[in-house]
Amino acid sequence: MSDIILHHYAGSPFAEKARMMLGFKGLTWRSVSIPPVMPKPDLTALTGGYRKTPVMQIGADIYCDTAIMARLLDRIQPVPALYPEGKEALAASAAHFADEVMFRHGVAMNFQPHGVAERFKGAPEDVMKAFLADRKKLFEGGSAAPLHPAQAKSQWPALLGRLEQQLAESGSFLMGEEPCIVDFSYYHPLWFVASNKAVANELDPYPQVLAWLEAVAACGHGEHSELPSPEAVEIARDSTPEPVGSGDFDFVDPNGFEIGNQVTVAAVDYGVDPVAGTLVYHDAEEIVVSREDDRAGLVHVHFPRYGFRLAAAG
Repeated sequence: MSDIILHHYAGSPFAEKARMMLGFKGLTWRSVSIPPVMPKPDLTALTGGYRKTPVMQIGADIYCDTAIMARLLDRIQPVPALYPEGKEALAASAAHFADEVMFRHGVAMNFQPHGVAERFKGAPEDVMKAFLADRKKLFEGGSAAPLHPAQAKSQWPALLGRLEQQLAESGSFLMGEEPCIVDFSYYHPLWFVASNKAVANELDPYPQVLAWLEAVAACGHGEHSELPSPEAVEIARDSTPEPVGSGDFDFVDPNGFEIGNQVTVAAVDYGVDPVAGTLVYHDAEEIVVSREDDRAGLVHVHFPRYGFRLAAAG
C-alpha cells in the first residue's frame, strides 16, 4: 500500500480529529501542510474542488471528510476499531452529532471577540480579515449557518454538563474502556477551545471532561514526516487508483444513479463546492467518482454518502 498522506494545517479541528485517529491506529503517515484559506491549488488538483480540511490521500485515491477516513482506517487496520463492533449505528450517530453540533459550538466559542483577538494575536490585520472572509464564504449556500457566540455560550452548560455526567458515571471513554470514533469526534471541537487560552476557561467547570481530554490526547498523532505539496500531486499522477469498493456491487441508489453516470458530489452543510466526475462505485456508506486532472492525472475521489449530495452533472 502507498503511504497515507494527510493534507492539513495545524489549527484545523477536523485535521486534529484525523491526526488523532492516525495516532490511535499507531500508523505512520506523511504530512502535507496546506493553506488555511483559499486558494489551495495543489489540493484542488487532487479533489476537483472540495476545499474542506483535512483530505487524506493514498496514491491516486483521495478521501474527503473524516467520516470516510475513519472507515478507510478501519479497513487498513481493523484493530483497534474506530467503530466498536455491535455499536456501529450508535457510534456513527453520536460522532455525526459531535461533528455537527459540538463543532459549531466550539467554533462559536472561539469566535467571541476576545477569542478572535487571541487566535490572531501578532498576525497582520489583513491575515485576520482574509481568514474571516474565507470562512464567511465557506458557509454560503449550505444548510449549516454559523452559530452566534451568545447562543453557543447559552447552550454550552447543557452540552458540557451531559458529557461531565456521563464521564463521571461510565469510565474513561464515551462508549467503553477504549476510545473510538465518538471520542475523537467530541474531542476535536473541545481541543479547539482548549487550545485558545482566551476561552479555555470555558472548560474549567468540567473536571471529568478535562481528564477525558487528557486521556484521548494520549493517543497522540502517530509517526509522520513532512511531504511538500507538489510531491503529493506527483504521487497521485504516478499512481493508479485502487480497485473500487469492497463487495456491495448490487447496491441500488435510491435516486436511480448508476455506475458510469456523470455526476457531482457536494457537502450539504458548508463548503458546498461540487466535485464533478464519473460515478465508479457506491454503496450505503460511500460514493466514489473518477476524474482526470491535468496535474494529478486519473484519481478516484471518495465521499461518505451521509451528509453529501449526489446529483446529475450539469
